[in-house]
Amino acid sequence: MSLIDRIKDLANINTLSKHEQLVQGTMESIDSGILVTGDKLPSINQMVDELGFARKTIVKAYEELKDRGLVESKKLKGYFIISEETKVTLKIALLLFSFQRFQEEFYDTFRKELGKRFQIDVFFHHNNVSVFESIFNTIRGKYGMYVVAPIPHKSIRPLLQSIEPTKLLIIDRYLSMPEEYSYISQEFEETTYIKLVELLPRIRQFDKFVLFFRKGSDYPEGILKAFNRFLVDYKILGAVEEEYRMGSIKKGHLYFFISDTYLWEVLRDCRNGEYVVGKDVGILSHNDHVVKQIVFGGITTISTNFNDMAIKAAKHIKQKGKTQVIMPFNVIKRNSL
Repeated sequence: MSLIDRIKDLANINTLSKHEQLVQGTMESIDSGILVTGDKLPSINQMVDELGFARKTIVKAYEELKDRGLVESKKLKGYFIISEETKVTLKIALLLFSFQRFQEEFYDTFRKELGKRFQIDVFFHHNNVSVFESIFNTIRGKYGMYVVAPIPHKSIRPLLQSIEPTKLLIIDRYLSMPEEYSYISQEFEETTYIKLVELLPRIRQFDKFVLFFRKGSDYPEGILKAFNRFLVDYKILGAVEEEYRMGSIKKGHLYFFISDTYLWEVLRDCRNGEYVVGKDVGILSHNDHVVKQIVFGGITTISTNFNDMAIKAAKHIKQKGKTQVIMPFNVIKRNSL
């Protein structure tokens, strides 16, 4: 039995639309071995001639098969089978900065909320524009949905706009896109500034406020701008350091970390130097996770809720609407500040 025969047989099932006949017939043909990876599907014109279906019905069916990750279209060559995983409802490309702890929390919740019928392939660009472009050009056209943490660089926006709006969701970092695109993102400058003001009485307890910000990294520039504005507006003695040198900790200083790498080094030096965290030395960290709830009586954080971001992202994909959300920041006050 051929693919065409399989689709014609499904016409006897009154509950199936012509679109559903095409999709189900193709998946049954894959399951039975009629179609295997690498096989070329009949052209749209051939399907119109053989089945008598409208051209737009066949295009819609082929697009759904692409969204499921079963079919790939090659320019001027046609449609080809690229996967035999017919149980997948939608194949999703998830492109993140790196697998840091808070992004791991996002992935775990995202995976759980979507369920087993959604296939998620994860890629990391490490804030490297060339790596981002290479990954994106490789995966473009092979997934039904793209969930992307973007890099704020002029070459990235045109790449993202090559994906139709219904198939792209911007997460984590905000990037200005045309109105029809969806996002569930953080905004760093105003939200960080507001939370620093909220912590002002505690910040004033320390002699100097130090932010560790490494240029050329994936650190959000908005945090740096918010920090510098805060120092000027409230006449706080402060400084921005690119890195922490082991053993350079100073009593009376409040340290603000975006990356956890230097955070652990400072906490180690606090323990070795017998400094009391929250009294002799202040600690403020970006992005919360379970370890920060525990160590040294708890680390004060400014953070969005990444589990909530993941739930909203999964809901957006399932409901197929337009979502435009700026995630709120929360100050979680603990012993360190």
